[in-house]
Amino acid sequence: MELSPERRRLLELIGGETPAPTPPAISLFFFAADLDDEPEEKYDLILRCSELADELGLHAVWVPERHFDGFGAPYPRPAVLLAAIAARTERLRLRAGSVVLPLHDPLLVAEEWGVLSALSRGRAGISLASGWHAHDFVLRPEVFANRKSVLVEHYRTMRRLWRGEEVKREAPDGRVVDVRAYPRPRQEPPAWLTSSSNPATWLTAAELGVNVLTALLEQSVEDVASKVSLYRQALVAAGNLTRPEVTLMLHTHVGPDDETVRDRVRQPLKDYLSAHMDLFAKQATAELGVNPEDVTDADRQFLLEHGFARYYSSAGLFGSPSTCLSRVDELAAAGVTELGCLVDFGLPPDQVLECVRGLGDLRSALSERGSP
Repeated sequence: MELSPERRRLLELIGGETPAPTPPAISLFFFAADLDDEPEEKYDLILRCSELADELGLHAVWVPERHFDGFGAPYPRPAVLLAAIAARTERLRLRAGSVVLPLHDPLLVAEEWGVLSALSRGRAGISLASGWHAHDFVLRPEVFANRKSVLVEHYRTMRRLWRGEEVKREAPDGRVVDVRAYPRPRQEPPAWLTSSSNPATWLTAAELGVNVLTALLEQSVEDVASKVSLYRQALVAAGNLTRPEVTLMLHTHVGPDDETVRDRVRQPLKDYLSAHMDLFAKQATAELGVNPEDVTDADRQFLLEHGFARYYSSAGLFGSPSTCLSRVDELAAAGVTELGCLVDFGLPPDQVLECVRGLGDLRSALSERGSP
């Protein structure tokens, strides 16, 4: 008996008997540190990589929102950077990962994504985060304590605005007025909720009916698989049979062979991890029980070697296109539908561009081979 499309989606969501998972889409993700505050070359590289990704048929490009820190310094306004990419590409989808929505008036975010949607002919999407760094909230200190509930409220406001509805606001003279956001997207931009490791965030995503953006910074592939299952069950319980998108950000370098890739990424990846002091602190306390404030230089080097070994073996995508296939299969089996390949962690521009070409080869190999 042939299943209806609705029943097939239901079985897929709850983990029943379904066809083998389709290969994940391959996308680019950018999150460079810029400790010298010289962003021009980094923007040039992002534009060149995006043009090449568009030519090779990669799925999307993701850029974050970061404030007041050299780590992620080139990305304070993702909509501005994505608008530049929109003008240089034709098919590549444009994603912000992630907009810290409690920092912003949803009216302004709705307007920005209305502009970006029009510029890109509907290629824009947005992942939303509640924020975690207290210093970011100098922009809106009053919402920090309730930032998770503020995110949900702001997202629902944005959806109403994108649909052309009015929202009530107080004018300077005290009157309450109805306002709309312009321009309106012709189609509502797809949305993700960003989750590092908290299962409650996946449940919130299911409640809102949005996709999930996650990473392997604080969790294993097995952890991700467990949360994908929880997320799918919550979607079904909410009556939502839409196939969810689960995007996984992971550090990536695809090169000619495994040995070359390992030699290339060792020092840049260690430098990248060192620059991310909050990640360093979490790693030290959670994995090794060490207070990072008390470590010696030798301890620090040990921790960085430990971090490099973990990232290279279990938290990234490294190797040649052919050797990366098994890793992609593992992630697809965990329920990941899109790989956000973070390529700009300190490698020279020519090697980053070579990696983008390698991701194009990986995409072609996955397409030719079909489902894992």
